[in-house]
Amino acid sequence: MEWLIACGKAFLIGGLFCVVGQLLIDYTKLTPARILVTYVVSGVVLSALGWYQPLVDWAGAGATVPLTGFGHLLAKGVREAVAEKGWLGVLTGGFTATAGGIAAAIFFGFLVALLFKPKDKS
Repeated sequence: MEWLIACGKAFLIGGLFCVVGQLLIDYTKLTPARILVTYVVSGVVLSALGWYQPLVDWAGAGATVPLTGFGHLLAKGVREAVAEKGWLGVLTGGFTATAGGIAAAIFFGFLVALLFKPKDKS
């Protein structure tokens, strides 16, 4: 029963992020790329203010999987690297913390590019 509650929380928060994104697409002139950047930057800012970690603790994957979670991971990696290495951590912490996700995105993007042939929209 506990896993069902955890899945429900993740679905609720992840769904709310999707609803906000859809509303931004429907009712503003923001491009999808700007919305994605806004989500990542929002995750960084909310993490820097200390507001995102409680959401992660409560919602789990519903808060860590969306792009705001990527921003949170960047900020968390920088914070930990600065504590460990000093100011050099500002440059290295985000890359270290997100290396697995970035490598997976590159690998799977390459794999999909090999398997599928692009077509014209016309």
